[in-house]
Amino acid sequence: MTDSKIVFITGANTGIGYETVRALLQSDRRYLILLGSRSLAKGKAAIETLKTEVPDSTSTVHPIVIDVVSDNSIEAAFAGVEARWGRVDTLINNAGAEFSWEFKAGKLTRRELMNKTFDVNVSGAYIVTETFMPLLLRSSDARIIFISSGQASLTAFSNETMRLPPLPAAGWPKEMAHDATAYRSAKSALNMMMLNISRMLRNDKVKVWGVSPGLLKTGLGNMDRAMVEKMGAKDPSVGGIFIKDVVEGVKDEDVEKVVHAEGHVQDW
Repeated sequence: MTDSKIVFITGANTGIGYETVRALLQSDRRYLILLGSRSLAKGKAAIETLKTEVPDSTSTVHPIVIDVVSDNSIEAAFAGVEARWGRVDTLINNAGAEFSWEFKAGKLTRRELMNKTFDVNVSGAYIVTETFMPLLLRSSDARIIFISSGQASLTAFSNETMRLPPLPAAGWPKEMAHDATAYRSAKSALNMMMLNISRMLRNDKVKVWGVSPGLLKTGLGNMDRAMVEKMGAKDPSVGGIFIKDVVEGVKDEDVEKVVHAEGHVQDW
């Protein structure tokens, strides 16, 4: 056991997950960070880079192999964490992906696109949370964070106040440069899942949020970073710092909501 807060982050060897680890290492609080990665080699490589970027941190990082679409991998990760540390204080369900580019390239059918997107972004997050719940309930301040998206807001989509592509021409099938239907739908489903889990855990005093980190230059969906930068995308570190703030209590008044990195509560 350890006196440091134990934070487990899935998909943490790159992107927002990596930036969250870096932000926690830069905090004046002490953490024991479990860096989840599908590959042990990639997890270790990320940790070595972090050591050069934050050499004087009082926190520690350990690699955890976990593939959120594999029940066996999730169960093995749980067994390893339970045996070595016995609890988890904060679970950050960060692992996520967008596969529309594979569909457009002919690598996936439409059904495969939908199922693969939901498996990673929704089913995987649920199974990880369900599996690790016994370790979270051993914490005196358990927190669960689901990484959502501004693209998940039904209100903003219906009002067309979010960034949307131009309407395609009449006829079927639709020719679109980028169709985010699967990703948007999965993240909206993730928000409902977050609410449902949060309600079930009220008597356990577990704090649960959705977090929208904003448009960031992460390479999500194989999108060109220069293109998303022109769209106003920010550095991924912005998302990591905001997630760290939620871990440290900055948004405790907004439990059971989706909080946005720009400071507001996101509309459903």
